[in-house]
Amino acid sequence: MAETQKANTRIIIALALVHFTGDFYAAFINPLLPLLVEKLSLTLTQVGLIAGISRFFAFIIQPSAGYIADHYHTRLFVLGGPFLAVLFIPLVGVAHSFALLLLFISLGSIGSAMFHPTSAGMVSTYAGSRPGFSMSIFNMGGTLAFGVGPLFIAYFVQFFGLEASPWTMIVGIFLIFVLYRIVPLPFGEGLGGLGFVGSIRQALGKVWRAVALIWAVMVLRSFVSQSFLTFLPVYYAREGYSLVSIGTIIALFTVAGALSGLIAGHLSDRVGYKPVFFTAHGLATPSLFLLLLLQGRWVYVSAFLAGFFILATLPLGVSMAQELAPRGKSMVSSLMMGLAFGTGGMMTPLTGMAADQFSIRPVLFFLAAGPLLTTALIALLPGRQR
Repeated sequence: MAETQKANTRIIIALALVHFTGDFYAAFINPLLPLLVEKLSLTLTQVGLIAGISRFFAFIIQPSAGYIADHYHTRLFVLGGPFLAVLFIPLVGVAHSFALLLLFISLGSIGSAMFHPTSAGMVSTYAGSRPGFSMSIFNMGGTLAFGVGPLFIAYFVQFFGLEASPWTMIVGIFLIFVLYRIVPLPFGEGLGGLGFVGSIRQALGKVWRAVALIWAVMVLRSFVSQSFLTFLPVYYAREGYSLVSIGTIIALFTVAGALSGLIAGHLSDRVGYKPVFFTAHGLATPSLFLLLLLQGRWVYVSAFLAGFFILATLPLGVSMAQELAPRGKSMVSSLMMGLAFGTGGMMTPLTGMAADQFSIRPVLFFLAAGPLLTTALIALLPGRQR
């Protein structure tokens, strides 16, 4: 399908809702970690392993899903993926062993890997002349899910108990039924007949160095943000905050990222990508320091600011890579949104191991400097592509 100048708002919003549905359930895991630690007597290393494995299945295998999606015209990936997340993630509340917990999280995370490349690749097809803003709307669906998901599950578990979590499947099943009537078949990228390596070569061509540089920036950003999202619930639980308060902190962190993603996408269509990258990453480090320094009600303000800056550039990495390599959009999206995000997430066990040795707070202080250091790589990124 040829791209037009006018964005198809209905389909862009539907794809954002696909993103929301799958990530809404994936967002249940982090706020439930304090309860799972208590129920199953988990160590911080095991907590990091949970995060690492979930990121591996949710993101690292996305390039394979993107490769398959580019070769077959089917909605199995874009709708079947969220269905797996809806089916298995709520079962973590009834897991009675660490192995069973990892199984449920792994199966749900595989579902997450299935829909991300296809749906993200479809965004640019229907984005018209607003690729940055359209991708930010799509990204807002996932980021908003990680904002309201923790709050929803925190209140749900507080009133009905951890064992009642499977009942939350009802919401997701309804959303998938609605999406089935709206989301169209994805269009392939003309890569049929090429192998996995051949598809990557054809999609990236001579721009592979620039794409690799964007990927490195996105990996480092992901490592810092995922480490904070994983260990802040445990940190604040030890500081005496309630489950609802922790869910609110995580919600503010991620909802702020949804808002900043929209602003960043709009600005990138006007002034280019690099200025937005510089601003967001430069301000992310002091905001993360404030999150660890402030106490009381100021924690909620600092959580919003930290999430606002550290999550702002997530959609920009995807849309920038798609502009550099317009062929194989699902494949390129999977490299930026999947492989990069997942590689950073898989590094969270290192954060857990360090936290077991030195405690959580100093380790997070050390990681907070990461976004500022990435500005050296951002300086090497290519200028505005359109």
